[in-house]
Amino acid sequence: MRLVPALFSVGLLLVTQGCAAPSALWNFDRLDKIGGVSARVEGAPKQIDTPAGKAVQFDGAKDALFVDTHPLAGAETWTIEAVIRPDGGAFEQRWLHLAEIDPKTGQDSATRFLFEIRVKDDRWYLDAFTTGEGYKVTLIDPSKTFALGRWYRVAMSYDGKSFKSYVDGVEQAESPLAFKPQGQGHSSIGVRMNRVNYYHGAILKLRFTPYALSPDAFEAMPQGLN
Repeated sequence: MRLVPALFSVGLLLVTQGCAAPSALWNFDRLDKIGGVSARVEGAPKQIDTPAGKAVQFDGAKDALFVDTHPLAGAETWTIEAVIRPDGGAFEQRWLHLAEIDPKTGQDSATRFLFEIRVKDDRWYLDAFTTGEGYKVTLIDPSKTFALGRWYRVAMSYDGKSFKSYVDGVEQAESPLAFKPQGQGHSSIGVRMNRVNYYHGAILKLRFTPYALSPDAFEAMPQGLN
């Protein structure tokens, strides 16, 4: 009888020691710091009120935020989630860019994550992309489109073998990926790091997790949206 509690204690210790690192949640209650990290504003992105709290709205022309960290640097597996509202505009829009910085030059390397949308008529579809040494994969399916002007949960994840993308918990595309962890760097929100392909729409939150989440563990759609 004494053995059961002992085994339970050992098991609990192993689970505790094996716990993965926590997620980093980026809200937009303030724009000078995002996720506790210094940020820089370009253009005039606006904080807007939603039933779920503050979001940031981008004009698709000059609005952007730059954050002094790469939230998934060093991660071998990962999940990126966001709650976004695409509002139309140009065909190609990059709304999240995580860039590795070459420690020798201090410049951005070619290694990066990109989260994008494509807009056609009154619809949009998702584009998830990552590249680094020995790998380069784009996940995109133009047949899976969604109405503009509504809030959606989007995600991309990597479990050590497969790279997947999702909208509202439904898989959009999948590919094998021989991923290698990315180094330290920085991030841009609302535009690609080199200031092309601005995003027209709003973002409520971002979450970065250094392991692969299943869709049932994704952030739920906040109450009151849509």
